Amino acid sequence: MKSLKKTLCIVLSLLMVLPFGILAASAAEATDYVLVSPYENVDWETWGLYKGNLHTHSTYSDGEVTYPETILEHYNQGYDFLAMADHGVTGTEWNKPQPMIPLYLYQYIIGYKQEHLTDEQYTGVLSGTYPLYDGNARGKGMTCVTGANELNYINITKSHVNGYFLPENVGNGFDAGENGHEAAVAFVEKNGGYSHINHPGDWIGYDSVDEASDPEHVRYFSEIILKYDTCLGFEIFNLFNNTEPYNRILWDNMLMYTLPYGRTFWAFANNDSHNFSEIDSSFMVFALEENNVDNIKDAMLNGNFFSVTRHLGTNEVIGPETEIDASGTEYMYPTFTSVTTKDHSVSVTVADCNYIQWIANGKIIASQDVTADTGVITLDLDTIDGAEEFMYVRAEVIGDGGMTCTQPIVIDDGSEKKTFEAEITVESIMDDIVFSFKSTRIYCILQRLVDLIIDEIEDLLNG
Repeated sequence: MKSLKKTLCIVLSLLMVLPFGILAASAAEATDYVLVSPYENVDWETWGLYKGNLHTHSTYSDGEVTYPETILEHYNQGYDFLAMADHGVTGTEWNKPQPMIPLYLYQYIIGYKQEHLTDEQYTGVLSGTYPLYDGNARGKGMTCVTGANELNYINITKSHVNGYFLPENVGNGFDAGENGHEAAVAFVEKNGGYSHINHPGDWIGYDSVDEASDPEHVRYFSEIILKYDTCLGFEIFNLFNNTEPYNRILWDNMLMYTLPYGRTFWAFANNDSHNFSEIDSSFMVFALEENNVDNIKDAMLNGNFFSVTRHLGTNEVIGPETEIDASGTEYMYPTFTSVTTKDHSVSVTVADCNYIQWIANGKIIASQDVTADTGVITLDLDTIDGAEEFMYVRAEVIGDGGMTCTQPIVIDDGSEKKTFEAEITVESIMDDIVFSFKSTRIYCILQRLVDLIIDEIEDLLNG
């Protein structure tokens, strides 16, 4: 009898323990995740880091410097690749006359020329044998990325999109301004190219965190990303970021919108230069096996790059705490020299920075000072409370020479992704009407008139 009772007790105990153990195992599996990094295929030992810009202007549209002048200035400032993306002009090889858009003939009236590189200059720039301003050969070439076009040739409107790898003569004179960003993105996709949205802060007109977090602004841009796989992302840094101070916050909010659908996208940075003073403002650093157009294109698609700015205002949510202003200085911009993942950890090596911060779901989750002796920096997500709830993590380094951001590393818990279908509500219809109006010339003209009136009133009050 004692033996029977003992056996029953053991069986009952097992029945009580096993369900708990099964449930515990299920809970562990439900909260487990893997890190999906855009840098996982980069060979940090053999690949190089290359400085580049994909959004530059000349007198072929509304720039103040000619093709030869701006290309050679980028060459002298150490750029490794460059795309000329004049408004409504699909760029060709730099030693060819670019397409002439009648609107821009005003450049001759105000005294600017429209010209291109000579064959000697072109081959010398590509090979790195063309002399720098000091007379010495540079020793490394600068790659010409053709097929770029800012698809808004009457650029008084604010819905700007850059197309890339467009066929020659496709997109010349194209203006999506009246029809908004999506018209340009759709045009690029139809013609076999890729795109990104330019300086969204200028379109939003935001001067606060609230505007960058506005659900309708987030929805507007996120739905374009979700509808078009060929839209690779948008510019978080543009020029000196005077109209873009909160683009990083918009980026975080958009990632949280798109990732449940299984869609990530990249943050670009471009100087959008129209004159020499703007060239050392924002740009990108690509990780490439070799500096050529095919590898540049692959890196754009896969996110094998970092975004850099030399000037950025303060931000009360994710920093910086003090303004960054390194444009035109001799300070080196901060750089990631490797980004690797293992299990639930992300490790980076960096250079020319004094501070690193990690951001997930729009919040700073870790930070530390950096010195020359710091070595490998590792974020172990297992030590962060609530990490299993994060959708992504990304890193930013700050130094005397600026700020540099990684692309997002996705935290994938294996859950089924949602299927995207644009939600149509009365509110969304009204928002789309308003957003369409914001892409018209009349809106931009009225806005400019209002700004001028406000400036006059302020001058009178201050005078």
